[in-house]
Amino acid sequence: MLPAQLKDINIMLAETQNIRDLKQWVCWRSEERDGKPTKVPYSPLTPRKASSTDPDTWGSYAEAVAARKEHGHNGIGFVFTKDDPFCGVDLDSCRDPKTGDIEPWAQEIIDELDSYTEISPSGTGIHILVRAALPEGRNRKERFEMYDRGRYFTMTGRHLAGTPRTIQDRQEQILALRDRVFGEQIKHDDHKRPYQEVRTRLSEEEIITRAAAADNGGKFRRLWVGDTTGYTSESEADLALCSILAFWVGPDEECIDRLFRQSALCREKWTRRADYRERTIRQALKQAEFWRGGKVRTYVLKREVISVG
Repeated sequence: MLPAQLKDINIMLAETQNIRDLKQWVCWRSEERDGKPTKVPYSPLTPRKASSTDPDTWGSYAEAVAARKEHGHNGIGFVFTKDDPFCGVDLDSCRDPKTGDIEPWAQEIIDELDSYTEISPSGTGIHILVRAALPEGRNRKERFEMYDRGRYFTMTGRHLAGTPRTIQDRQEQILALRDRVFGEQIKHDDHKRPYQEVRTRLSEEEIITRAAAADNGGKFRRLWVGDTTGYTSESEADLALCSILAFWVGPDEECIDRLFRQSALCREKWTRRADYRERTIRQALKQAEFWRGGKVRTYVLKREVISVG
């Protein structure tokens, strides 16, 4: 049985460019993954799962609302992309669902951003939508997350009283908030963070060997041979492999592309759709930590497991 607040979803926003007009909507369903409930996105156009990096799996707001009712999904969500002006801030486990009381640290952020704010499906979290672009780099810390592309936010229509019903321009506030939360002073140049010089000196064969022998080497080896078990879509698996490659390669989009093409995940969508390829690599770089030359455990891999040719 659906929670009462999700039976009728109506996102009311008075906007010049209303997010309801964009074909960036998905449905979601609560499913168990690794023993924990997870909000898995589903396409409003087909019965298949959706991906936050694949526009072919998104639909309009009306389509998402209709599909939720028809297929019994738990709710709907909005996908952030580089082509829209929106950014979402997620404050987790900060609200008492019985009393409505919000923890002071979260209320401070709500007041600072002063933009359209919703209560999450569980009633314990807060989602804030603003107009802003994020720098490259970290976007998650404990109960705080912020995204402007490559992710989706659940949308409930449960507007938080006392906050605007419009999505406000908050670029300056977002940059200041990010600096404060992550403890970083970032040089903001057109809202993009310049990558540090951490490009690898390893050969491509060495990168593959080291990635396969690292602590998450099992994950890498499965993705390398095309095993997408545990991922909701091929696009999600593509992003996971690119993220591992980015750690070893550094901010070198061309090298990541060359390596990805050697894997069994490479398919026509990757080779022919430059927008998809570039978006996936840039999202991987955005959330990557880069290897800086420290010692790692390595060994020689059998060719039948990892092919580098």
